[in-house]
Amino acid sequence: MEFPSKLIENAVGELAKLPGVGKKTALRLALHLLKAETDTTASLAEALAKMRFEIRYCDTCHNISDTAECSICANQLRDQSTVCVVSDIRDVIAIENTAQYQGTYHVLGGVISPIEGIGPGDLTIDSLVERVTKDGSEIREVILAISPTMEGDTTAFYLSRKLRDIPQVHVSTIARGIPMGGELEYADEITLGRSIVERQRQAR
Repeated sequence: MEFPSKLIENAVGELAKLPGVGKKTALRLALHLLKAETDTTASLAEALAKMRFEIRYCDTCHNISDTAECSICANQLRDQSTVCVVSDIRDVIAIENTAQYQGTYHVLGGVISPIEGIGPGDLTIDSLVERVTKDGSEIREVILAISPTMEGDTTAFYLSRKLRDIPQVHVSTIARGIPMGGELEYADEITLGRSIVERQRQAR
């Protein structure tokens, strides 16, 4: 693809690095921004820079946050006795959109995948165990809401083994309303909400 300007070419090249954005789409976006008001383009650039350099991760649950504690963990109206364990921040957003869950979360940051070189030590599993076992912990149920893929099931099995000997905590999994091999973020809200409501307790 030939470009009349090196600046446009550079912009298109960067935009095309985004997932799902090809060169043609990137060119349309770049030309749109070029025609837009200067303030519009400047605001977009500033928002992206602030997101990248100023965003934090919650010290407790590892969700994205603007402060040391995310809005969910800080909300005392949430059920502090229940923790929903997910692999990715996008899963938190998906579950929140169902409006069926009022507990807290724990974001693992991925799933166990030996093929990709990701082991338990690369996830926030130790942080979860520490949350559950620390003195004064209110946690009584841990819900494993991990996508039902081979790697997801491996991660859920590993977590259930790690948590099964903690006497005050019950481990449950979301009901299989989510199809095998599916990703939580792509599930419709009704199916995902039903999966949360009809979660199943793990046998010790």
